[in-house]
Amino acid sequence: MAQAQQKPKNARDYSMFDAEISGAVLNLALLRRLLRWLKPYRVTFGISAILVILASTLQVLLPIIMSLVVIGHIIRGESGSITPDMGMVDLTDWMAANLSVHPLLAACLIYSVVYVGWAFVSHAHRMTLVTSVVKGLRDLRQDLFSHLETRPSSFYDRVAVGRVMTRVTNDIEALYELLRGIGTLIGEFVPFFVALTIMLSIDVPLTLILLLALPIMGSATYFFRRATRQLFRLVRMSLSSLNQNMQENLAGMQVVQLSDRQQHNLERYTGINEQNRGYEVKSARVETVYGAFTDSMVSIALGTIVWYGGGAVIQNQITLGEMILFTQFISMMFNPIVVLGEQTNVLFRAMASGERIFQALDWDEVIHEPETPVTLPERLKGELEFRQLNFGYDADVQILKNVTFTIQPGEKLAIVGPTGSGKSTLIRLLSRFYDFDDGQIYLDGMDLNRIHSRDLRKRIGVVLQDFHIFSGTIYDNIALGDPAITREMAALAARRVNADDFIRSLPNGYDTELSERGQNLSQGQRQLLAFARVLAADPEILVLDEATASIDTETELLIQDAMRTLTEGRTSILIAHRLQTIQEADRVLVLSHGEVIELGTHDELLANKGLYYTLHSLQFQETDADHADDTITDR
Repeated sequence: MAQAQQKPKNARDYSMFDAEISGAVLNLALLRRLLRWLKPYRVTFGISAILVILASTLQVLLPIIMSLVVIGHIIRGESGSITPDMGMVDLTDWMAANLSVHPLLAACLIYSVVYVGWAFVSHAHRMTLVTSVVKGLRDLRQDLFSHLETRPSSFYDRVAVGRVMTRVTNDIEALYELLRGIGTLIGEFVPFFVALTIMLSIDVPLTLILLLALPIMGSATYFFRRATRQLFRLVRMSLSSLNQNMQENLAGMQVVQLSDRQQHNLERYTGINEQNRGYEVKSARVETVYGAFTDSMVSIALGTIVWYGGGAVIQNQITLGEMILFTQFISMMFNPIVVLGEQTNVLFRAMASGERIFQALDWDEVIHEPETPVTLPERLKGELEFRQLNFGYDADVQILKNVTFTIQPGEKLAIVGPTGSGKSTLIRLLSRFYDFDDGQIYLDGMDLNRIHSRDLRKRIGVVLQDFHIFSGTIYDNIALGDPAITREMAALAARRVNADDFIRSLPNGYDTELSERGQNLSQGQRQLLAFARVLAADPEILVLDEATASIDTETELLIQDAMRTLTEGRTSILIAHRLQTIQEADRVLVLSHGEVIELGTHDELLANKGLYYTLHSLQFQETDADHADDTITDR
């Protein structure tokens, strides 16, 4: 199976996760696909659309009340205007008559009510829009996270975790900015068309003159955004380099101080910072020029209205209130162009983010599961057979070569060998983190590829050197969310592996919150916690990558005792780093360059004076000497 499957796996282009996607085109197919996550909230989107139309109408009423009603009708007493006032003049006269107040006061009351209504409806529109967008993207983020959780180890071997995290965080945020921006555009263009209709009804020539400014504004905005797009990209890249350099130096601060690299690192950081400053200044200059240009266009438009409209007022072609209404509609005409330019960059960034998100969602690399998996018995015997096992992470590099051996139920097998000999690869294949050929590994006579990986991993307890601790309590890190593991079971497991004493000495015992990666625990305490986690799950097979280096003698004795408890009655594979562990194993397997070189008891292999004897002489005798020194020191 694996030989046929490894070819397409190795043919995959993992480099696309590191490539910079520019998002240079509008991808309608991508937008349609995004609607899948927004569709469940279409009712809320519909309400938001109705609210934005209502808010835009109220926004247009405000200048109408100020210019046509207050200035034109009440102050100037102008009448006979054909300009659509949307009933505001009649409403003012009716309120003044029925409330027995001055028309100016009535107009002020109407203006206040309209303004409050506009503010309320605009807020409601924004909240319904944001709520719908956030819910849809929440579902997309959850689906993406769930999908990434099921990608095999081979995927994460080749793709940087930071790139994957960017898709779940930054790229989803870019889509949020896009969808929110679309709502903003709608809120700008509805008043634009309403205002344009009213302006055409007042004075067609003046409106057409003002419309001539729109292509100029649009062209300037296009070229400005085109110029700044590359600048903003350079700003983001230089800022990313700054953050990466800062993280690298802070993470390696001890090495920096030991090697006296502070000045060298400062000079390097200063160079990147200076580059970032240059890009920021350039972008600020372009922004300033564009801002000055748009302000100038508004001033020119106002001047045109005063010059042309003022003459029309003198000639009684339009009223003063209508001319003032023109000046108040200027922002409604130009704002959509400016906002559209701003949203163009957001759109391109969102297209790139969408491509990256769906690229990850479409990545179909998985561990191949059997169509009809074997049903495992309630308790396994734990017999393991590796039969002519061959495996390579890449097609042209073979890691394991014709590996054949058997582990009897309850037997403890120590695996030793030089770095790169394939010890960890054996463990990964046993846990089915990678695909391999059928008929190469058997568990109780069952082909491992016929067992669903989920069922298999429940029967194998693995403790690696890099023991991972999750945020949460001690109990959470023992149970790992398994409801079958009660607090009593977790405490019993901890007692059996000598972890209960240090846990109860913590401020809140089993409810003590652990810091990131368990930094508030010592190395030995983390190791004991790892044993408690495995024992609580009660697997039939144990894989232990022993990690007792840099641990004090007293803690090491506790760990050695915990290991005996943990391996009792279980088939155990021990990737051995300590002589005592090897001596306590039933047999020792020696790997070199992916091949089984020797297999036998500790004493047998020493007597053979082969590779194991050499490794023992070079490494394990030094370990004995270290233990002897510790014993002398303790005494």
